[in-house]
Amino acid sequence: MKEETINMAFYRPEDWQRLLSIADDREKLHNTWDEWHQEYQKSRKFLASEGFEVNDVVVDIDKLIGFCFQNGIRNDGKARSQFVSNIDSSN
Repeated sequence: MKEETINMAFYRPEDWQRLLSIADDREKLHNTWDEWHQEYQKSRKFLASEGFEVNDVVVDIDKLIGFCFQNGIRNDGKARSQFVSNIDSSN
């Protein structure tokens, strides 16, 4: 049986404050990259334990902004999820 692949958004520490400044759902995000990264690792480990192949997708903040603008959508968790799910991780 082939594993299902999931793209997970990964943010670089140096991009975290910029993400917070542009996110429409800022109140739902962790205050620090370290807090976010801890949750990220837990989620990644859980998904792997459930049999998923997890691809880390480093989010380019400028491309994320462009994606939201082009699609006329708010920069929120749903949009960020759509953004990384549309990235071809085989490249």
